[in-house]
Formats: sequence, C-alpha cells, structure tokens
Amino acid sequence: MEALAQKRILIIEDEEADRMLISAYLQSQGCQLFYANDGLEGIEQARARQPDIILMDAKMPRCNGHDACKIITQDPRTRDIPVIFISGMTSAEQRVRGLLAGAVDYINKPFDFNEVKLRLVIHLRNRPRSTDTKESRKNEPLPANNLHAILFHSARVHLLKSLSSTLPISELERLTGTNSKKLNMAFKVCAGATVYEYLREERMKEARALLQKTRLPVQDIAHQVGYKDSANFSTAFKERFGLSPREFRQQHN
Repeated sequence: MEALAQKRILIIEDEEADRMLISAYLQSQGCQLFYANDGLEGIEQARARQPDIILMDAKMPRCNGHDACKIITQDPRTRDIPVIFISGMTSAEQRVRGLLAGAVDYINKPFDFNEVKLRLVIHLRNRPRSTDTKESRKNEPLPANNLHAILFHSARVHLLKSLSSTLPISELERLTGTNSKKLNMAFKVCAGATVYEYLREERMKEARALLQKTRLPVQDIAHQVGYKDSANFSTAFKERFGLSPREFRQQHN
C-alpha cells in the first residue's frame, strides 16, 4: 500500500462501471483521486489539480483521449504529468497511436490490479522533478521517453505473438526498423530487462498460468512456452519460482 499512498491520481473515464472499479482499488491503496468524464473536463482538471499521474480512457465524448493527451503533454502547466491510457482497444495500432499522442503506457481492460499497481509505481518513480539536480538523479532509472516506449511496445507485439518460438534479434531489428542496442535500451527503460530477459519472464508467467488453470502435461506446457526440453524448462521454472512445475501445480490445485 505504501507505494501508492497519498499519490494524487486523475481518472478521466466516461464509463461509470470502469471508473468505480479502478477507483475502489486505488482508494484501497491510499490514493487521492480526482475525476473527469471526458477529455475537455480532463484537461481542465489536470491544470487545476496538478495530479501526480493521469489514467485516461481513449474513447470518450466531446474530446477523445488521444486529443486530450496531446494537449496535456504539450501544455507547460501539465506536460510533466505522466498519462497512461486505460482501454479495451489493445491492437498494436491503437497502442502506437496513444504513445504518439504523448502517453507513457497502456493498461488493458479488464484490469489486472497487480499490473495497474506496477505500471503506476514505475511511471511515478520515473516522473521528472524540476527541483532535482543532476547529482541527485545520477542513480535513478532512466525515464521512458516516447521513442523508448514506441520501440518497446512495437517489439513486444512481435516478440509475444508466439511464445513457443524465439524471434531472432535480426528479425526483430527488421520489423521495428532499429538495432539491437536501441531495442535493449528501450526494454531496459520500459521493463527493466533486456529483450530476451523480458521474453523469458513472459514465458515463465505463461507457464505458471497454464500450470494453475489447465491439466496439460508439463512437457506440453514446456513446448508452448518455447522449451524443447522439459528438463531445461523445469530447471528454469524452479530458478524463477522456487518450485518445480509439478511441485507448483500440487501447491496451487
């Protein structure tokens, strides 16, 4: 709870059910919340309230989220406030459009509150502070700029299309129009890991979910998450979660 306690969060959302759902969670984390029902009201509230971060729906009446985001992130009074889109529109095209509008991230609907908390904490930590000196910022993580975020989300889409196979870095470079150094930097800034460290973590998360929710044999799960050898998979899984796949399944079923 301490990570988000007293953080001032502006929620710009026209759907009452979604607004109430995420509000209940954030209130349980000790956040101070402000609300707006559309983009125009959101711009006014951002200027007046000066929140620590903004959660905004992409599709709203009067002024949609993308237009509101452009105004908020270009206005000197609000441009340092991170904007995260909350949306059920999860296509790569929609994500890139939001990032180009100035957003720092996307959170999918329906909400996974562990993800909500993690993304909020990351971007609150990375928010620039005008009173910081170069010396005080020396050891802080690099803030994610738009280029990093665009590269990260673009590469992530290609990388996670099939967890059962590993996309060569040369192919990922071709698909994103950049080089491995810039890709790894984007992943380091946005996710705290290199490209293939991130892929390994996503594979482990998928394997964990399959062990919990299905009765698939361990060997089949290993193949689905990119391991040809089930013994190597079991070793990697135990290193990550402290239990072998079979031990994990016994404890969680």
